[in-house]
Amino acid sequence: MVRLNVDLIAQSAACLKNKRHESLVQYLKKLTHLNFSNKKIEDIEDLSVCKNLTVLYLYDNQITQICNLDFASNLTHLYMQNNSITHIENLSSLRKLSKLFLGGNSIMVVEGLEQLGELKELHVEGQRLPLGEKLLFDPRTLVSLSESLSVLNISNNNIDEIGDLMVLKNLKQFFAADNQLHDMKELEVVFGHWPELSRMDLSGNPVCHKSKYRDRLITVCRKLEELDGKEINEMFRQFLINWKASRDAKKKVKDEKMTTGQAGEQICPELVAEHHLPPDACIFSALLSRSKQLKSRTPDGAVRTESLQTDGRLGRQLSGEVAGGPDPRDLRGTSV
Repeated sequence: MVRLNVDLIAQSAACLKNKRHESLVQYLKKLTHLNFSNKKIEDIEDLSVCKNLTVLYLYDNQITQICNLDFASNLTHLYMQNNSITHIENLSSLRKLSKLFLGGNSIMVVEGLEQLGELKELHVEGQRLPLGEKLLFDPRTLVSLSESLSVLNISNNNIDEIGDLMVLKNLKQFFAADNQLHDMKELEVVFGHWPELSRMDLSGNPVCHKSKYRDRLITVCRKLEELDGKEINEMFRQFLINWKASRDAKKKVKDEKMTTGQAGEQICPELVAEHHLPPDACIFSALLSRSKQLKSRTPDGAVRTESLQTDGRLGRQLSGEVAGGPDPRDLRGTSV
């Protein structure tokens, strides 16, 4: 078993090169960057002498547990992708951690990051999950990262919804390619809470095949510069925004007309009162139209009265049809 410890560091080329100038302890105390990627390391042992460590590369190893990093209070970058890690743990002392890379492990829940108030980038893409499982998120961790996190990579994790991520209001880059996202409305709601989003990749999701997918997201994300690897033309974005505003305005006017019943507002109240008609806008409009036609044929008062009487019978017939049958008074041979 290969263990990361002081002895292993002492055998590294960088350490041997500096050995002639200073002691091992002096070298370790000054050490800021440590790269032991792809060394078949399975465990991390005591490295507490490396108090000034800021960047640690441990990707492409066989590490199963994050441990023995409590000493690294100055650590800002931690690279542990492509290991065999199953839980995010033992990171609470890394208060200055800015970038955390954990992609390609076997993590099922994003958790244990409540104390990392400076974390700006979190990469957990491509977890090796059991068949049918998806990557989950602890709400406490999400709330704790809501102010600081600006880059999130959750690609290829069988994720089918992202409503819980809405609290990450300062996200600027979001990568969720090759998942199972399908609900366009959910995406619009979530992205509407991310005003700073400038780069996003959702390629490989079912939602990409929805009608107007790209246009709708460009309209919602006003600062988006790149979507699915393609740059967004600012002139085209403004065209989409203006088009949507025009469409929404027309829809609003149409809805207001239906709500206020403008067709009914054009009806002659005297005609309604005289013939005791039901409050049906279609009947009223027909009567009004018929009455105007007859009035326009002749100025004779008798004819005008006849037109109203005739329209009265028409109104009763129409009201009878609405109610389910004609008025019995109009079944006496008189036709309109």
